[in-house]
Amino acid sequence: MLTPLLGGAASFVFAISLLASGHASSTVGTMAGQVIMQGFIHRKVPMWARRLATMTPSFIVIGLGLDPTRTLVLSQVVLSFALPFAIIPLTIYTSKREIMGVLVNHKITTIVAWLVAAVIVVLNIFLLYQTFFPGS
Repeated sequence: MLTPLLGGAASFVFAISLLASGHASSTVGTMAGQVIMQGFIHRKVPMWARRLATMTPSFIVIGLGLDPTRTLVLSQVVLSFALPFAIIPLTIYTSKREIMGVLVNHKITTIVAWLVAAVIVVLNIFLLYQTFFPGS
């Protein structure tokens, strides 16, 4: 789809974009883990251990010769099932004035967050249904 716009450089630009996207998401995941470990459970994990924990799965996939596209799709499916366990408590806590003070969510933000959480849960249930009852 990029070829009409970028010509022969389309695949190169796409590859660089994909690498940048992967790097950004790895960085955010590592930093989120660091904030949680230090801020909530008061544990300090060395940076090399955090990097190792976030990079090891991809090296295993490469080392085993698994299909990277299928593995990526499966990882996103697993993440979709984990997402409600983050969104629902986050919505509950950020909507409570006694916890958040002046930074409490507005009503519309809370409503939208609950709608998003509901859509994700429904889609996960639909995915499970399709997986266990194909073609019905």
